[in-house]
Amino acid sequence: MSSLTVALAILGGLVLAAVVGYNTWMSRRNAPRQPDAPQDSAPPETAPAPVTRDEEPVLHIDPHQKLGSERHEPLFDPDLPAPSALPVPTAERRGGLDPLIDVIAPISLDGLASGDAAIAGMPATRRAGSKPVAIEGLNEHTGEWEPAAPGQRYGAFQAGVQLANRTGALNEIEYSEFVVKAQAFADAVNGAPEFPEMLDEVARARELDQFASSHDAQLSFVLRALHAAWSPGYVQQNAARLGFVAGIIPGRMVLPAGEVGLPPILGLSFDTQAALADDPAQSAIRELTLSLDVPQVDRAERPFERMRETAATLAREMDGIVTDSDGQPLREDTMDVIGADLQQLYDTLDSRDLSAGSPLARRLFS
Repeated sequence: MSSLTVALAILGGLVLAAVVGYNTWMSRRNAPRQPDAPQDSAPPETAPAPVTRDEEPVLHIDPHQKLGSERHEPLFDPDLPAPSALPVPTAERRGGLDPLIDVIAPISLDGLASGDAAIAGMPATRRAGSKPVAIEGLNEHTGEWEPAAPGQRYGAFQAGVQLANRTGALNEIEYSEFVVKAQAFADAVNGAPEFPEMLDEVARARELDQFASSHDAQLSFVLRALHAAWSPGYVQQNAARLGFVAGIIPGRMVLPAGEVGLPPILGLSFDTQAALADDPAQSAIRELTLSLDVPQVDRAERPFERMRETAATLAREMDGIVTDSDGQPLREDTMDVIGADLQQLYDTLDSRDLSAGSPLARRLFS
């Protein structure tokens, strides 16, 4: 065998080894990042250091994107006036029903009615179309309006239907369905209902819906992987370090509120199919969505500030970048402007007795 043949064979072997090595390196580089293995001897993990505004990546809000509703989301216009025709009832607020966002029909009784009889007479469904329906009784002993309870006696009842929610305003058909349900209940407890004028209440519903539509805000931005993709376990591990817990839906995590039973402060979601894969470790996730439902969360929780800090930390720790829906990096000063507009939105909701995170706001913006 000539020296030239030997040299070519060696060169070919080197090239083949280089190709194999490169492909192996690229495969490892592009494989989804995996969570760190637990170490029994490792010291407790500390929370990530606070992120200052100078360290934050720019974040994203898409004012034209709709997130599962017909609202304008988000709409930040401090010059947008509240409809002057929207009446603010002066009647005393009673129980769970509130004249600000509910049609309330009083039901008078000749005597007392038992809670057991009231429960038996309740409508089978507590909705009129897409609007919640509620019935409350005036407790004989406490003098408070409450849902009917066994063993209690009530001197009066009131039925109510919500004027508006994110599906729109109460319409004539829904109002008529409410009247039928309330009348049937009144008949069951030998009561006499008094219904407000339908056209007036429908008009009030439309005005409330106009206000709510103009002051609804659901924020979201996208965190994208810069290099290697992420596995579901890697995402969950990094999010858990910031206080997120698994949600009910696969591929969704939430940051719980400080009080049990309240809506979560933030949501974090990724591809559901990746979370449900037979081998999730091999699922490749290249983007996450961080979201905030503004009217559902009390401003005292600092939801927008925490949203920015969360995005900055995840982007730094996971080698990602925060972008808009088209993949364009977003500037931090844009987030500053949105933060200022949010404060004005909070003030407007406060002035209408619909403060973000309050029971009324959670019902109206749902």
